[in-house]
Amino acid sequence: MKFDVTSLFNRRADNRWDRIALGDALERMTWSCPDKEALISWEGAYADKENERLTYKQCNDKANQFANALLEKGLKRGDRVICFGLNSAEHFLAQAGIAKAGLVLVPINVMIAPDVIDYIVKQVEPSFLVVDAQLYPRAEKVFKDNKVNVGVTIPIGGGVVPGSLSFKDFINGKSTKEPDVTIHGDDIFQIMYTSGTTAWPRGVMLSHIYMYWVSIGHAMTMSRGAGVLTELDYKTGNYYPIFHIAAQGMVWSALMIGGSSLMSRLPDAKVICESITREKLTTVFGGPIDYTRIADLYEQNPGKYDTSSLRVCPCGWGPIPPSVDKRLRNIFGKDLVILSYDGQTECVYDTRGWHHKFYDTYEKHSPSLNYLGISHAFYATRIMDEKGNTCPPGVSGEKVMQSPGMMSGYYKNEEETKNVFKYGWFHGGDACQYDKDGLLIIVDRFKDVIKSGGENVSSMRVENTLATHPKVEMAAVFGVPHKRWGESVVAATVIKKGENSTEKELIDYCRSKLAGFETPKKVVFVDQLPISVGTKIKKYDLRDKYKDMFKDEE
Repeated sequence: MKFDVTSLFNRRADNRWDRIALGDALERMTWSCPDKEALISWEGAYADKENERLTYKQCNDKANQFANALLEKGLKRGDRVICFGLNSAEHFLAQAGIAKAGLVLVPINVMIAPDVIDYIVKQVEPSFLVVDAQLYPRAEKVFKDNKVNVGVTIPIGGGVVPGSLSFKDFINGKSTKEPDVTIHGDDIFQIMYTSGTTAWPRGVMLSHIYMYWVSIGHAMTMSRGAGVLTELDYKTGNYYPIFHIAAQGMVWSALMIGGSSLMSRLPDAKVICESITREKLTTVFGGPIDYTRIADLYEQNPGKYDTSSLRVCPCGWGPIPPSVDKRLRNIFGKDLVILSYDGQTECVYDTRGWHHKFYDTYEKHSPSLNYLGISHAFYATRIMDEKGNTCPPGVSGEKVMQSPGMMSGYYKNEEETKNVFKYGWFHGGDACQYDKDGLLIIVDRFKDVIKSGGENVSSMRVENTLATHPKVEMAAVFGVPHKRWGESVVAATVIKKGENSTEKELIDYCRSKLAGFETPKKVVFVDQLPISVGTKIKKYDLRDKYKDMFKDEE
């Protein structure tokens, strides 16, 4: 043990008792409530029945076993471990074990196309691979072509991949002691890939400090007004994949403070309502469509589902319409805390907008105006013009942020990292403005990223795919508002002279090369695209022209 009692700066926390390391959060809770349930997995979200309901001690022991098994394989600090699968108890324990071992998690979105997975694998050069049996076939060829062998299989929806071990067998007999490794708070815990304005996704480097900030920030807001006696009574339901940062943050928000976290395989309204009832959840996380469907099920089945426990409803990916807000309050009580929040992988949850704090404004303007509210307590958020000045109320600029809960950079991409930290603030690409009361409103996206069903779609990637079709002269891809998906992908296309095509032909072509969520839902044929000075396409003109395209679709 080292004790530095002289230095007052440039210190590093090398000791386990004072460092910031994500995996240590599980261990700390074993000293106060070892037998309290920490992780609850819904039916279908566990490979082995013994992992359905886990206490803090059981979670910590299994995560330690996974960590020690990885270290016995020769993995060392900074080595990358890919996780490819949907939510499960074993998937979460693997992530926690990777953190405890001082390794770097690379969670891959199972819905992205094979060529993107190939790009990620080549960039991160993984040392180990954990897969979900059900999803592995989607990327099997990519992993084999890159000579990345499966080390551990989570046997849900299929058997163990030949040459690998099941999660249970991998940790069997391994030590439950805390791994003896060095971890610093600014070590990178994970590289999470997210789509941007470029055709290829960027590897967002997230440190242990970032994960603490995000998780505790979630816990601070989501447990307030929850009608609980202590933070130990905070119980959250998580239904979105933990290869996304919002879902990860919600799971860890409970485990950081001694609460309980429920996790399902995929979002489903019936599962959400049943889990609220069975587990007495205080908080669930979802998007506008999830809350609409929750209200539908409760109203269609009076008396079937419990309404006594739910107290906080955080909503991402767009505003909850006032009509749905009223329905939820009628079901769960007028004191239900409903809030919108905004963020992204690089800087998650930087704003929060409690409906009840500015209800008259919210009711009058939502959802035509998406009110983000105010900065989160852990984030400095401002609206900046092109010269770095703060914009006055009513003038649009870019929302920029500062916080320890911020990415460390884009992996192996220094130029792009410098670009997004202009003036020392992170530029997220959203055009916003202040209203007269200082509340933040999102006006548009500077970056042409389409947010569809919680996934980021690179418009450039879709455009580049369409451009390879022999009949396409030019295409512009943009997002159009959709009640279910938030935004739906639309392509405005110019066909080459002398050629003819159909919407089905181009959609089928894209579907053969892109992931389902990237594939345009509509293709419109135009004689020419709106072009500004130079060759820049005025996508805001297209978004405005076709804004009502999906108005009547659910």
